[in-house]
Amino acid sequence: MAEHICPWWLGYILASPIRRLLQDPVEIVRPFVKEGMTVLEPGPGMGFFTVELARLVGPSGRVIAVDIQPSMIAGLKRRLAKRGLVERVDVRVSAPDSLGLKDLAGKVDFTLAMAVVHEMPTASWFFGQAAEAMKPQGTLLLAEPAGHVKKGAFQAELDAAVTAGFTVVERPTVKRSIAALLKMKS
Repeated sequence: MAEHICPWWLGYILASPIRRLLQDPVEIVRPFVKEGMTVLEPGPGMGFFTVELARLVGPSGRVIAVDIQPSMIAGLKRRLAKRGLVERVDVRVSAPDSLGLKDLAGKVDFTLAMAVVHEMPTASWFFGQAAEAMKPQGTLLLAEPAGHVKKGAFQAELDAAVTAGFTVVERPTVKRSIAALLKMKS
């Protein structure tokens, strides 16, 4: 885990509209996100998914985007401002030892962990904090890059999720990824 953290300058490439040819963010998150939800997005980069999540939760919902890199957060804020979505997103810079989610205990309906758990200090560290933030029966979409995260490492992530209180309910297809839909136990 945490072999490296995605460099901030790569955020521009990852947020590029060209990426939509490989992964459509709306197609990936629409089945899980409804208006009025509270959504957690750790490691949002410059907001490829955040913008769409903010649109889907609507004016009554909230997205909490947490990243360790201030440069990524600055780029995300600019993208949100251009689209008039700043008021729907709580953008946070996290500390290396905590995602800073204590105020969200039991409030998150859905978490999008897209290509990020392998960058966390450990999978158990991440899933423990995510579990505390989740509502009972809340869902988490875990997706890791298929060419980057091997099946054994992905299974170790799933094992950490189960230990933290999640159950695997589905293995959805996400282009160029290994994925699982997890549900928080009641």
